[in-house]
Amino acid sequence: MSSKKIFIVEDDANILYGLESQFTAADLEVEVSEADEEIDELIANIKDYDPDYVILDLILPKIDGFEVIKRIKGDDELNEKEIFIFTDLSDEDSRSRSLELGADYFFFKEEFDTFEFAEKVIKIVSNKNKKNNIEENEDRDYEE
Repeated sequence: MSSKKIFIVEDDANILYGLESQFTAADLEVEVSEADEEIDELIANIKDYDPDYVILDLILPKIDGFEVIKRIKGDDELNEKEIFIFTDLSDEDSRSRSLELGADYFFFKEEFDTFEFAEKVIKIVSNKNKKNNIEENEDRDYEE
């Protein structure tokens, strides 16, 4: 199985590099952005990296996180990418707006420390890998 790739957009360096080290230790490939670039550059970087998953903070210095979700889900090359929101915006409106725009998972930073959040992401990713491997094996059974 090829390693899954995650792109993290987070302006808090402690969270960003904490997540990066945990995902790397779990054999995931990681690319990071401290969200200090313009949105067009960020989207281009995500496209270049071609991750399976994007982890996104909604509150960023230069960029509106909701706009990032819109741009990813509105892009033919990126719209299949799963988006994990990990944010301080702990209101129900932010959560429902994120999910309406196409985010796949939403986590409040106040409810999870970086370690717990990384564990959840790793579990989701590994469960998807198992499911995909089962489906691939079932497909092979029919081809023989």
